[in-house]
Amino acid sequence: MYIIKDLMSKELYTLKATDTIHQARDLMLSKHIRYVPIVNDDGEFVGLLTKRDVLAVSISTLADIEQNERDKIEDGIPIAEVMRTDLIVAEEGTDLLKAARFMLTQKHGCLPVFRGTQLTGLLTEADFVRLAVYLMEKEGLTDSK
Repeated sequence: MYIIKDLMSKELYTLKATDTIHQARDLMLSKHIRYVPIVNDDGEFVGLLTKRDVLAVSISTLADIEQNERDKIEDGIPIAEVMRTDLIVAEEGTDLLKAARFMLTQKHGCLPVFRGTQLTGLLTEADFVRLAVYLMEKEGLTDSK
């Protein structure tokens, strides 16, 4: 039996609720991530910020506003105003198939993963794509035309 711990992303990039949308956007772009766990001063998990959350409060590049003005506005929006706090979380030892079915049926792109009260990783759609690629390569499937 495979468990969430076998597949989850363990390298976490976190921000605090007092950080800004601008900081979140910069982190997401530089690290190529779509989910950022939000922690308090003690490093305890308090919420999650998604790329969709950031896009929802961002000013469109189609707006007739200079980039530095957009950045200034986004620097005034704390993550606390946008982050999600009513989250479903999972334990490291949860059956991977059960987690996959849950994410698929509930349309969740990410599950924060815990060992007790400690955040230890994120299980994302990308983790399952990576697993699918590995399994297809193992079966000898190739990129054919």
